[in-house]
Amino acid sequence: MTTRTRLRLRGQGLRIYTYLLVGWLVLPIAVMILFGFNDTHSKQNFRWEGFTLRWYADLFARADLTTALVNSLTIALLSTLITTVLGTLAGLALGRFAFRGRGATTLVLFMAISCPEIVMGAALLSMFVTFNLPRGYGTILAAHVMFSIAFVAVTVRARVSVLDPAVEEAAQDLGAGPWTRFRLVTLPMIMPGVVAGALLAFVLSIDDFVITNFTSGATVTFPLWIYGSTRTGTPPQVNVMGTLIFAVGVLIAVVVARRASGTAARASRPDTAGEP
Repeated sequence: MTTRTRLRLRGQGLRIYTYLLVGWLVLPIAVMILFGFNDTHSKQNFRWEGFTLRWYADLFARADLTTALVNSLTIALLSTLITTVLGTLAGLALGRFAFRGRGATTLVLFMAISCPEIVMGAALLSMFVTFNLPRGYGTILAAHVMFSIAFVAVTVRARVSVLDPAVEEAAQDLGAGPWTRFRLVTLPMIMPGVVAGALLAFVLSIDDFVITNFTSGATVTFPLWIYGSTRTGTPPQVNVMGTLIFAVGVLIAVVVARRASGTAARASRPDTAGEP
């Protein structure tokens, strides 16, 4: 067997391996989407019984499931908004300025990322009980902000560390004040990192189970509802909601990422840095 043949076979084997790996990763999502169309007549939605669209029409037929989904979406949106603002400011400070405690702050952020969820959930529960705070919607929101902020800060910090300071210096030489420089120069350049951190925070929040279970009290979120429903039967509406969340998430990620990359490319050129 010649060297060229061996290289061709090796390349084909690598492609087959890649296809199998991607297929394995996509398989659970494909099953979820498929069983959203299952015409099941029992409480269990694990056996294919026929094709139907009625679960999309009856998406909000279960009031308790709808409430859980609304709780998850609103908590995810609010925590993402708060986390993005605080994490972006923290990332800017860590990536641009040298100050006392910078190393310790970075260490704490990475510790929050690497900390097991069960440890963080138990710690947050202990804190809420110590301060006699009633567990519910507010404690879930606070918990999600606490474990998501490190991801945004680290992502923005990585983006800030590769910025060219000459662009901001040029804007300053042209008479731009601090706020104008940040709004028209710095923010567009770090926007890919901000968007990536925000999307990561949203995904972490909407599908969190462990920490939410520790801090939820009587409030039920979408993951908690699904876990509870496995004892009696998961309705097909869960698959439909999961499919819609997945589709919307992919669409938002693609659109925002393309716009952010285009904005960053324009802002990195000094001749267009001041354009709105």
